[in-house]
Amino acid sequence: MRTLSEVLSETTTAFPERNAIVHQGKTICYRQLDERVDRLARGLIELGVSKGEKVALWMPNMPEWVIAYFAIARIGAVVVPMNTRYKPHEVSYILQNSEATTLFMVDTFVGIDYREMLGKIRGTLPFLKHVIVCGQEGSNTYTFDEITGLGETHLSDGKVAEHATRCNPNDNVFILYTSGTTGNPKGAMLSHHNIAENARQVTKLLHTSEQDIFLLAVPFFHCFGCVMGIMGAITWGASIVPVAVFKAKEALKLIEQERVSIIYGVPTMFVLNLEEYHKGKEDGSAYAVSSLRSGIMAGAPCPTKVMNAVIRELHCNTSIAYGLTEASPVITMTRFDDSVKRRVETVGRALPGIEIEIVDDDRQPLRIGETGELTCRGYNVMLGYYKMPDKTMQVIDGEGWLYSGDLATMDKEGYVKIVGRKKDMLITGGFNVYPAEIEEYLFTYPKAQNVSVVGVDDNVMGEVAVAYVIPRSGATINPQEIVDFCAGKIANFKVPRYVAIVDHLPMTQSGKIQKFLLREKAEQLVSSGMLTKLSPRRR
Repeated sequence: MRTLSEVLSETTTAFPERNAIVHQGKTICYRQLDERVDRLARGLIELGVSKGEKVALWMPNMPEWVIAYFAIARIGAVVVPMNTRYKPHEVSYILQNSEATTLFMVDTFVGIDYREMLGKIRGTLPFLKHVIVCGQEGSNTYTFDEITGLGETHLSDGKVAEHATRCNPNDNVFILYTSGTTGNPKGAMLSHHNIAENARQVTKLLHTSEQDIFLLAVPFFHCFGCVMGIMGAITWGASIVPVAVFKAKEALKLIEQERVSIIYGVPTMFVLNLEEYHKGKEDGSAYAVSSLRSGIMAGAPCPTKVMNAVIRELHCNTSIAYGLTEASPVITMTRFDDSVKRRVETVGRALPGIEIEIVDDDRQPLRIGETGELTCRGYNVMLGYYKMPDKTMQVIDGEGWLYSGDLATMDKEGYVKIVGRKKDMLITGGFNVYPAEIEEYLFTYPKAQNVSVVGVDDNVMGEVAVAYVIPRSGATINPQEIVDFCAGKIANFKVPRYVAIVDHLPMTQSGKIQKFLLREKAEQLVSSGMLTKLSPRRR
């Protein structure tokens, strides 16, 4: 068991001159990273930040995020990552709920004025004492360089080492807020050991070494970026190439330029990478991607066609991972020797050290192949929700089992298939319908780039499926052809009765589709008559 600071220190000892971060033409080796972490940690101590205090990070993927991440952890404080697209009321809720005393932020990002936003709410934040800005100087704030310089002045007094020795691997080091699709977001408390061990197990299955270079366009404020990405790379002495905003053309250029070997992303990112790669081949400016060898796809189902193309054309032996914030985050993962069929139809098997079961509504284990709620137990289960003991007791029982809220099946070899969220399940004419089953079939439609299925009330059937479909570039889709494509291929009660052709789906910045917004939109479109109810045409 190790603290996050111990992981960085051990890697620095092993690979001091190995590049830790490569960003916009500049490099930071592990020795330099560890030194900068020390200086910032000492600066935070000088500000008065102590063990257990909450320190929020409101910044895009950049080297300062990584430095602050480890500096906060090194002195025993608690990191509170914040979504870079938050609006004032969301920022206010997270900072108040977490009782953060210190905030790291940028001054601007993608045209958003963070100073202006914070100025609107700062008077309502009684706990917030210090604001540290990566950017220009401003009133009532410190700059990142000021605090680092302050730390360097006092670094020789040994206080950083003293604080680090007080840290325990079982201490809370992260409060990661869930997406809050129902009610206010809940802060999942994760320990050093939760994060360090999950990162190690995940990247061990990728056969990671100090020779690897990670392209990280998944956001650092999400488990995908900060645990599987940052910690996963640093565990083995690999390099990180942070990307603040994902764009396929820029991603492929970086893969070629930096000789990237591991990429992470949601399926949509891989689809866009493939489309850009094909464009390059067609116009004679092909991207060199031979350095790629592996990666992780998570957050949504992956079509077979996409997985085959990623493996064959991008030379990327990609794994599928499944988990949730409360599980630190990964629970199951496919392996290198799993077939493409396994990778697209399942989310793999449990990681070492994690038990999983499929249970019924009474939380009793089900037989192999039966559908129920996925639950897990092991080193990865969170400490609980911050200041929400009642909510914690609802999802973690007395024996340490964490209940995911996801409906799944498991075969005799331990491979898990996610069929939907408990709350997403539809009951159509008395039959249970899992949106993931319909989506899986719709992904095989040649003209569909992305799909999502939700339910809407129906006077006759109780609920029926609504399919949102994004056409592939250059393709045109008529809603009726989607219904006809499903007819006779999936059970009649599963066939969507409404189809919306759209150019985008609402997503969190971590790549998860916000189905609650799609349900709300579907209800509006159906009630206003803007969506027409469809039936399969007779053949």
